[in-house]
Amino acid sequence: MKWIISIVLVLVIALLAYMLYLNIQEPIAFQAVKNAREDVVVDKLKEIRQAQEIYRDIKGQFAGDFDSLSYVLKNDSIKFENIIGDPDDPTGGEFIRTVTYSPAIDSVQALGLNLDSLRYIPFSEGGEFSIQADTLTYQSTLVSVVEVGTRWKEFMGEYGSIRYAKYDNSYDPNRMLKFGDMSAPNLTGNWER
Repeated sequence: MKWIISIVLVLVIALLAYMLYLNIQEPIAFQAVKNAREDVVVDKLKEIRQAQEIYRDIKGQFAGDFDSLSYVLKNDSIKFENIIGDPDDPTGGEFIRTVTYSPAIDSVQALGLNLDSLRYIPFSEGGEFSIQADTLTYQSTLVSVVEVGTRWKEFMGEYGSIRYAKYDNSYDPNRMLKFGDMSAPNLTGNWER
């Protein structure tokens, strides 16, 4: 009888030790996954931002969807203007303006952007970033605006639950990780603040 009680006590101690291990390990694993996945998603958002800036240079506004963004960057050209001299010279000095065009895809490839996978959220099993673009009047000027992002729960996998907020006070799985703003001409990412 005594050895049965000893075995039961050893099993209870082992179970409690395992539960203690899990309680210590879970927040560490959550932070590691959160930081690693955030870095990858932020890198993808930076790539999308670069692609949107090239698109704006070509079209004068931002792309409202990934199909248009990809099509224009694969098939259109970027205008480059070279000015020799000072066109604002009050003495009337001469200046030479030359305009050349370069395929946008050259710039895209030089930046290492993959236009075919740009829309997909890493770790989301095929989920796509939300994308919006429009124009608005800002300080009496018509400006183009864009906003691209995703909710944390889309790429956090098993950690996409609000219950993990107990390990990080700033964590909200419904909060957006994004760049741009539909109410102001701003391309800053909310991870940069």
